[in-house]
Amino acid sequence: MRQGLLTKRQLMSSPCQRLFRDIYVHVDVAVTHTVLRRAVELFLPPGAAISGASAAHLHGANVLKLDAPVEVTVPPQLWIAKQPRLTVRYSELRAGDVDSRAGVPTTTPVRTGFDLARWSSLEDAVVSVDALLTSCGLRIEEIANYANDGRSCWRGVGRLARVLSLAAAGAESPMETRPRLVLVRAGLPAPALQFAVWAANGTPVARLDLAYVHTRLGIEYDGECHWEPRAVRKDLLRQNALRAVGWTVLRFTADDVLRHPGRVVAQVRSALRY
Repeated sequence: MRQGLLTKRQLMSSPCQRLFRDIYVHVDVAVTHTVLRRAVELFLPPGAAISGASAAHLHGANVLKLDAPVEVTVPPQLWIAKQPRLTVRYSELRAGDVDSRAGVPTTTPVRTGFDLARWSSLEDAVVSVDALLTSCGLRIEEIANYANDGRSCWRGVGRLARVLSLAAAGAESPMETRPRLVLVRAGLPAPALQFAVWAANGTPVARLDLAYVHTRLGIEYDGECHWEPRAVRKDLLRQNALRAVGWTVLRFTADDVLRHPGRVVAQVRSALRY
């Protein structure tokens, strides 16, 4: 419109939908988080960066919730107008805090983990840090050292130690972290993650989401993909193979973990005789 290529009336009557102020996209385009992020890139001021869960997504960590806004961090001397679908946080960004992902300035994995650990609820923070540890090869010590490098007074840092004490590398999805948290926060021992079970002859049997090795107890999260007939048959064969080598497997769904955590704890505690 500023270039005179179309009028406001033409824009309003065109098959376009508004994403942000002065930014539109064709109505046939599915408005995903990636589409929203690409729109934000068009007005992101120099010195600002994609951050939080949006940055984690760019780093390969699957922590975005449905309809999550695009998160950006802006140095205090800059400014971005508040808009729906956009979360703006004002905070210092040092030179080593930002790199480039998909051609856009993005907070580094360690800065992203640091921010998510202090911004989110305890459970969401651990889920996010777990995901970054797995997707980026990040180490818990790196986040702790980053926090201690002149940032001990930053907002939310006080909760960081608790988050890092519960985080662990190996979870391949948020719903593998959540049952582990349910068990550990109830006082049960921390299980091993992604534990490979082998037969006596050296044949691989299965890889378990969570495992109490000494008692040969496996804990599995079954998402909706496990309800398909082919997956059910495969899971039955796998469970029988595990039983044949002396393993017991408890399988839980999202409903168990999110709505009935006490039941999950009781069943695992009984199996462990703990």
